[in-house]
Amino acid sequence: MLFTVDNNSAYCYTGGKTFHPAQPTAVFIHGAQNDHSVWALQTRYFAHHGWNVLAVDLPGHGRSQGEAKTSVEALAHWLLAVLDAAGVEQAMLAGHSMGSLIALEAAFQAPQRVSHLALLGSTYPMKVSPALLETARNDEQAAIDMVNIWSHSSIAQKPSFPGPGFYAMGGARRLKQRISAINPQQVFYTDFYACNAYANGELAAAAVRCPTLFIFGARDMMTPPKSTKLLTSTIAHGKLVMVDSGHELMAEQPDAVLDALFSFATS
Repeated sequence: MLFTVDNNSAYCYTGGKTFHPAQPTAVFIHGAQNDHSVWALQTRYFAHHGWNVLAVDLPGHGRSQGEAKTSVEALAHWLLAVLDAAGVEQAMLAGHSMGSLIALEAAFQAPQRVSHLALLGSTYPMKVSPALLETARNDEQAAIDMVNIWSHSSIAQKPSFPGPGFYAMGGARRLKQRISAINPQQVFYTDFYACNAYANGELAAAAVRCPTLFIFGARDMMTPPKSTKLLTSTIAHGKLVMVDSGHELMAEQPDAVLDALFSFATS
């Protein structure tokens, strides 16, 4: 589906099903240098089991127009504008990595709009090393290769990956390269800058009252589980699920992630 937000087209993948306003809605928010496709395996299931799905392409990513936004606050405001354009009063928000910060901030800006909050591969503060920021600014392909290695665990390598015929690392690398090709305006650096600069996470977490789910990768080197204590202790009512994966947990452990998300959404 295409909506108009800030005079630009905003694309949302619906899981292959028609949007029905009477059904509950789940919104899926991708991370840095990604698009909606990282949620493909989870969103199709939701869409074929009684849910509306809006898997967004953030501005400057995938099929959504406009420049990549430089702050998490601006991205959360944009996301809420997408809900307005879709006529959705309340939805479950599920965000991965940078997307988790956007979901958290959107819940802070408009708590009445969020029924459930799912934070995957999340942490706060989500600091990015100066070396990686500099590499993303000056040598984007090198940054893509660095992040691609750090984001995957050993089970993502062929032939041990659990999904036959699917190469997680290769797919992730090509997706990031595609984002670079369709938008040459240093999207990776802009995304990392937004994550690194976000300073409202603790206040936003303290304000969360809706049901909350954390899904972490036990082998995650980008947002390691030991770094998540501020979030999990601040949102003390949140449920925690740990899966055997690196940072790209939706691809490495698609069934475990789906089971956790769908059980949470329908409980």
